[in-house]
Amino acid sequence: MRPTGSAHPVKLIPGLAASHLRHDWILTLCLVVALAAVIAPLLVLMGLKSGTIETLRERLVEDPVYREIRPAHTREFAPEWFEQVARWPGVDFLTPTILPLSSVVQVVHSQGGRVELFDLIPTGPGDPLLLENGARIPSEGQVVLSAEAARRMGVSAGDDLQVRVTRTRGTRTEEAREIFEVLSVLDARAGSLPRVYAPLDLVVDVEAFKEGYGASARGWPGDTPEPFLSFDGAILLLEEPLDPIARTGLIINTGFARLSDADPARVRDRIGVPVPAGLTAYDVFTPGSTVTVSNLRAIEQKLRGRQAVVLPYVDQVALTDDQDREIAVAGLSLSPRQAQLLEITAPPWGGFSGRAAPGDRLASVMLPTGMDAAGLGVVSPGVQTLRLSLEGVGTADGAHPVVPVELLGVLRTGMQRALTYRADTHTFEMARGGYRGFRLYARSIDDVPELAARLREQGLEFVAQVEAIERIQVLDEGLGRLFWLIALLGISGGTAVLVASLYAAVERLRRDLGVLRLLGLSRRHVFFFPVAQGLMMAGLGLVAALAGYASLAWAINRTFASELAPGERFCTLPGEQILMAIAATLALAVLASLVAAWRATRIDPAEAIREH
Repeated sequence: MRPTGSAHPVKLIPGLAASHLRHDWILTLCLVVALAAVIAPLLVLMGLKSGTIETLRERLVEDPVYREIRPAHTREFAPEWFEQVARWPGVDFLTPTILPLSSVVQVVHSQGGRVELFDLIPTGPGDPLLLENGARIPSEGQVVLSAEAARRMGVSAGDDLQVRVTRTRGTRTEEAREIFEVLSVLDARAGSLPRVYAPLDLVVDVEAFKEGYGASARGWPGDTPEPFLSFDGAILLLEEPLDPIARTGLIINTGFARLSDADPARVRDRIGVPVPAGLTAYDVFTPGSTVTVSNLRAIEQKLRGRQAVVLPYVDQVALTDDQDREIAVAGLSLSPRQAQLLEITAPPWGGFSGRAAPGDRLASVMLPTGMDAAGLGVVSPGVQTLRLSLEGVGTADGAHPVVPVELLGVLRTGMQRALTYRADTHTFEMARGGYRGFRLYARSIDDVPELAARLREQGLEFVAQVEAIERIQVLDEGLGRLFWLIALLGISGGTAVLVASLYAAVERLRRDLGVLRLLGLSRRHVFFFPVAQGLMMAGLGLVAALAGYASLAWAINRTFASELAPGERFCTLPGEQILMAIAATLALAVLASLVAAWRATRIDPAEAIREH
């Protein structure tokens, strides 16, 4: 029985193991040095792998410049394309860009008057090029300068700059100006070109101004982007039928593909009035394609000298009124001569103009008898829903409301392009159809090759540092395999040293362990004796190895200090890797001690009596 107040046998084992190690301190020191000689080189090798690769990744690849993907050629990208790509895995930031020639602006120092030509680059929330190079994201009235641009202008954060945008219209040069605050200046590593980074709205307004349009929000004068007209075909009304040769010649070089006889009932539905008995009607169109004003002008030239009327029509616009009820509207614009030929009264808005202006003219409607003359609210679906109120200006002869055909041409265009209608000015405006480029940044260098492959599948040519990234990845993979091969060799040697030393210690202590068994320790108690010794020697070896690693890593980093930037290290181990090394070493020590522990449990207490 164990005396009252004596320590538990399991608690005695670590003390006995430590006492034995102190007693044989020379042998213990040799084993600790042997373990440190195995562990320390592995730590240094792992530190070199980690430090070198991370330095290369940070210096050459993790820099946002190397995570950028940009198009190699100019082409148009629809807004829907940006929405789709922004959802791709691995995309960190995406913004449209404009034509390179449209992005050049004059930058004037507000005090010194110094003038330079810089590229205007769009940016936005989350732009890694700015955020990872010491800058903030500019808002309205602010810009960010590259290091080279700030050097040329002699300005810093907080100063003001004047941006001038010029254009030539006819023989006249026009100019727009605006003052901006320099919010930040980028680090030099962000690029060596003189650039101005600004919100996308400013960049788009600059491009529009150079194309002749205005930016009313900034007070920049210019035209309004008027939408073009689109139609599905045209009805031709002639006094004399066309012979086969004339019919064939009518569609040559006009953009039309087919000409067929038109059914009178169908013509009435399209233009809202019946066809007089003395006229022949033809339907001219191009399957799968729209008809433009230039196509209509071309066919009018072909019909010059004949008593003919060309009436464009639209089939594919589904309209509803303000009560969400479907309505059928006919489009008709006639000059007095054309109205006389059709034997009807000319509509108040006159003949076909081929333009989407003025808007108040297009918002006119002739209502059938019995329909409310106060007006008609129309809702047109499309890329962007259009809502407008039509003003009644007369009575239609047919069963459907009649509007200027130009209105239907605008609404037909709205099925393909985003349009807006300003009720205050009664004008239609063309929204931007697309952009001419993009700035895309991957979330990590590992995402660049995959994003590049997806862009290549779309037939895009681009500029990206894919080859540099793949070289770094191959180097990382190769160093990883080399490290694990050397680590396997070192671990095998260290494990063999521990197994042999602990097994030999058990053999040397056979009599002592037998005496402990006679004193009341069970097999499971003496089992922990070599385990405790293994953990202690592994712990001492780790301390010595970490001290050796720290000294050698300091010497390596000091030797190459001139080649490193502040904060960079050629030999460094993250905390999680150090913890992993400690855990792995202790686990191997326990595993290595199991053979000796098993041998300790096989010692017979009678051996101690026989030896005495």
